[in-house]
Formats: sequence, C-alpha cells, structure tokens
Amino acid sequence: MRGKIGIVVGLAAGYVLGARAGRERYEQIRTGFLKVWNTAPVQKQVDKAKELGKSAALAVPTALWDGAVKVTKAATKSGTPGQKLDATIDAAKKAVDD
Repeated sequence: MRGKIGIVVGLAAGYVLGARAGRERYEQIRTGFLKVWNTAPVQKQVDKAKELGKSAALAVPTALWDGAVKVTKAATKSGTPGQKLDATIDAAKKAVDD
C-alpha cells in the first residue's frame, strides 16, 4: 500500500513540476489536492501518523539508555578481556533486538 501511494505522489509531483500547462493547471491540481487533503478520512490518518511518530520519538531515549546500561554492565563484569568483550557484544545484540 505504501508503495502505491508513493508512486502516485511521485507521479503527481513530477507532473506538477514538469507540466508546461502553466499556472492555471497548477492551481487546478493544487485545489484538487487540497480538497482530498482536507477530507475527514485523510485527516484521521494524518493524526494517527502524527501520534505514532510522537510515541516512537518518546520511546527512543529510554531504549538508548537501557541499551547503554546493559552494555556497560556487561563490559564491567569480571573475567578475562576476551570474556568481557564477548559479554559486551552479546549484551549489545540483545539490546538491539529489544
């Protein structure tokens, strides 16, 4: 679905930017776009996308901090340098998966 929407948006943008029909045609396209953009279903999806972006952005610092703590704990464990390195790499991989 995202691919189809991307193609449509790309074609529309290419047409608008490359059209030689002049300002009148541009205004027709713009008016049509704004009619669709301002419909309730489109705005509902826009709001959903904004909320998803906000929640994802808020989760990033916590995930980074948790991962850094896990890696630091693994790096400071007792053992040989090789064991510490292996534990740190394993902890980093698990943090990325989480």
